[in-house]
Parts: sequence; C-alpha cells; structure tokens
Amino acid sequence: MSDLSDTIQESTEHARESKINAKVAVWVALTATFMALCNVKDGNVVQAMSQAQAHSIDAWSYYQAKSTKQAILENAVDLLKAQKTPGYEDLVQKDEQKIASYEKEKGEIKKLAEGFEKEYEAINVFDDQFDMTDAFLSIAIAMFGITALTQKKWLLYFASSIAVLGMIFGLTAFLHISLHSDLISKILG
Repeated sequence: MSDLSDTIQESTEHARESKINAKVAVWVALTATFMALCNVKDGNVVQAMSQAQAHSIDAWSYYQAKSTKQAILENAVDLLKAQKTPGYEDLVQKDEQKIASYEKEKGEIKKLAEGFEKEYEAINVFDDQFDMTDAFLSIAIAMFGITALTQKKWLLYFASSIAVLGMIFGLTAFLHISLHSDLISKILG
C-alpha cells in the first residue's frame, strides 16, 4: 500500500511541477517575443536619435561658420573706420548690411539647432522606456528560469509581475506615452 501512496504522491508532485513549468514556458515565450519586438523598435528609435543629433551638430556648425564670417566682417569694419580711406563709408555700409544678414541667419539657424536638440530629447524619453523594458523583461526571464528549477508559485507570480511591468513600459513607449522614471533611467544609464 505504501508503494501505491508513494506513486500517487509522486504523480501529484509531477503534475504540480508540470503545471508550473507550463505556465513558466508560456510566460517566457510571451516575454521573449515582446522583448524582441521592443528591441527592433528601440533600434529604430536609436537611429532617429542619431539622425536628430547629427542634424543638431550640423546646424550648430553652420551657426559657428556664420559667427566666424560675422566676426571677420566686424573686424574689417573696425579697420576701415580706423583707416578712413577714401570711399570707406560705402564699404562700411555694405559690410554692416552683411553683418546684419549674418545675425538674422544665425537666429534662424539657432532655432533650427535647438529644435533638433528638443527632438533628440523627446525621442530619448522613449529610448529610456525601451531600455527599462529590456531590463525588466530580462530580469523576469531569469526569474522564470529560477521558478522552473525551484517550482515556487510565489516566484512565478513575482516574475510575472516584473514581466508585466516591463510590458507596460514597452507598450507605453510603442504608443508614445511618456512613462519615464528618472530614478530608473539614472540606475540604468
């Protein structure tokens, strides 16, 4: 009779383990799939960030070039005024018009560069969310592995909670809803 009771008990334990392992397998599959989708989207976000940053650098370089041209002309005007050679007033007036033109162009270029910087910062929020998604889902997958080994139900629930939190970060990033945690970003950054 003891053998029968041992067999029943082993079967019961095996069935319980199979149920937990089946749940773990489903969670791992869902988590890994969602993680892969988020990684693809995050790659696109990083490309957009790089493009915005490159445009910003280009605009600031152009701004600097205009500033250099303006400074050269301002020095030329100062020299012309100091020398007071015949006809210098016409040259000074012409150069001062160019200086005013450069000043106006610099203002437009500055706005453009600052716009690219704001674009970069806005995109970076979602990059951070995808990074948090990756971190939470990686932790969840590791915890699912420990759950499969230990067969602890509470660990399954905890790992599932971490996975759901990661999925929330990922979904909000996909939907362009800012769910940004500065604390977590500082830890991951």
